[in-house]
Amino acid sequence: MKGRILSNADRRAPKRLGYLFPVLAALILSAPLALGEDIGPQSQSSRAQVEKLLGLWKEHFAGADSLQERRAAFARLMETMPGPTRIQVRQVDADGVDGELMWPARLHHPIGKRAILYIHGGGFSGGSIRTHSLFAGSLAKAASSDVLLINYRLMPEYTYPAQINDALTAYRWLLDNGYRNENVVVAGDDAGGNIALETVLRQKQAAKPLPAAVIALSPITDLAATGGTMTANAGSDPLIDKASIETLRKTYLGSRPATDPQASPLYADVTGFPPLLLQVGSGEALLDDTLRLADKARGEGVDVTTEVWPGMPHQWQLFPAMLDDADRSSQTIAEFAIRHFADKPEE
Repeated sequence: MKGRILSNADRRAPKRLGYLFPVLAALILSAPLALGEDIGPQSQSSRAQVEKLLGLWKEHFAGADSLQERRAAFARLMETMPGPTRIQVRQVDADGVDGELMWPARLHHPIGKRAILYIHGGGFSGGSIRTHSLFAGSLAKAASSDVLLINYRLMPEYTYPAQINDALTAYRWLLDNGYRNENVVVAGDDAGGNIALETVLRQKQAAKPLPAAVIALSPITDLAATGGTMTANAGSDPLIDKASIETLRKTYLGSRPATDPQASPLYADVTGFPPLLLQVGSGEALLDDTLRLADKARGEGVDVTTEVWPGMPHQWQLFPAMLDDADRSSQTIAEFAIRHFADKPEE
């Protein structure tokens, strides 16, 4: 398994303005967690950026207690943010799943060779094309790739396995519409990371073509919430904790066991899985969800790249307009995708 914990020197990079979006995410102010390397603490400037982001999140989500209120808060926050630039968008019906196909505006039509299927996060109950289009657009430009962003069915209106079924339908739609599997990457954050992993597991179990790679950003891999950081990092993660995962699980799974590998990828056999990129912040409650999956996948022969970013909050990649490290980590996501596409972008 390839693992990286990035030092402050390695993490300095100018941020590019142009996209920022809300997430059902914790905003962490923790010191870095050293895992096998001697690395410096989170810089003061980085800490200040996270504190500013935390204030913005609190401002927009104050009093938003119900699911409907939180969904509305997403929309309100998005309306205050700059939209993506130099991106073209086409509405698509991916065999019944609503989606937007995005590509760099320098081209008059979708690239048609490379695609990232991006599955948004939001605890299986929130998020949408609207909340994640800015990030998806940035990936399209950085990876010189088409990006298919979908609106999958959300709970509580729809429970397991509707979300995974929609993502699998969208993946197969790409293959049916001219994209070769070796030029498709499946990616997602938070619950979307769970769905991305389970989508590829289902494709593998069906002995059908697998994507070139999978990218999971702070994924929920264990709905049983047995990871030690669920409690150890409770003080540094103000939103996600053991109780919140247990509440989510009850609605999502009903009576299905939390350790069912069809819902919790940590318990699945991942032998034969495509190359996998995992990113997580050092103070997240979901840190162990990532690290345990990485260890398990490595033991089963998967090519795993793990990045633990010191002091970064859950889903920090989504805030490059405010966090320097978000821009850099998003670039590594795009570079990972390019590295595994069979057809590389022209220089």
